[in-house]
Formats: sequence, C-alpha cells, structure tokens
Amino acid sequence: MALEIERRFLIKNDNWKKFITKKIFIEQGYLSKSLDNWIIRIRLTGKDYKITLKKHIESFTNFEFEYPIPQKDGEIIMSNLTNTIKKERFFLEVEKKFWIIDRFKEDNFPLEIAEIELANEEEGLFLPSFISKEITGLTHYSNFSLANNPFSEWKEDYLTTFKSN
Repeated sequence: MALEIERRFLIKNDNWKKFITKKIFIEQGYLSKSLDNWIIRIRLTGKDYKITLKKHIESFTNFEFEYPIPQKDGEIIMSNLTNTIKKERFFLEVEKKFWIIDRFKEDNFPLEIAEIELANEEEGLFLPSFISKEITGLTHYSNFSLANNPFSEWKEDYLTTFKSN
C-alpha cells in the first residue's frame, strides 16, 4: 500500500536556498472535480508523464498511487485540461532530512510552500529557520485547490492567513 505522510508549511525567508541539491520544473493538471473523493492528477516533469491517484485518509496521511504513462497520452490529456499549475520544485537536505520547496508560477506566484515527507505521523520534526506557518490540512493551499482557485484570485480571508506569517 502506498502511503504519503506529509506536512506542509509557508516560508518566511530565503534561507532555504543554501540547502538546494536539485531543481526541476513541474506542470500538473487535475481530472478530478472535487477534493471529496480520489484526486486524479497528471504530472509532467521533463518529458515524463505520470498519473497519480490520491485520497486523504486522516490527519496528514494520504493514499498515493503513481504510474508512468506514454508521452503522447500525457500530452493529449494535459492539452485538454484547464485546471493546471506550474511550479519550480527545489530539493533540499537540512539536518539529514529531505525537504521540498515548491515555488509556484503564473496565477499562483509568489506562493512558496515547503513540504516534508515523514515515516509516520508521530515522527519528530526540527523546523529550519525558513519555515513559517504550518498549512498541513488547509485545503485552499492544496495543489488541487490552487489549480482551481489560483492564489492571485484569493479572497481577503485567505490572504489574511497568508500575510499573518
């Protein structure tokens, strides 16, 4: 069984940049229409397409199943989606832990989100100096929600949460 145990945070400064080990560009889109059930995502990194099925289980644990698909199929599916996001993904190593920073583009700019995958929900976590507010479980920060309701279109109540860091 494929489980993803992940916590997410907003970022308060650029101190994370000194920990970068790798950078990629991601474009992804969604075939799902709601967060209420399985989320079906297509993702392009480089020339590789993958279909992912995700479903929230509890707290910050999800089912996650990911499968490669042929490039031609991926191109056709992606070209027929309107709810997509683009982002730069930075891989970091901090205190022997592996973090990801997503720096969103286009309608979700200048949003930046840090993520860390854990072995279990009880795992202790040292928060680096660049980490601000935890957003784990705040659905308006999910990639699915950002594809359907971009950061640039957020109402003031969401922005208040973002600015209070």
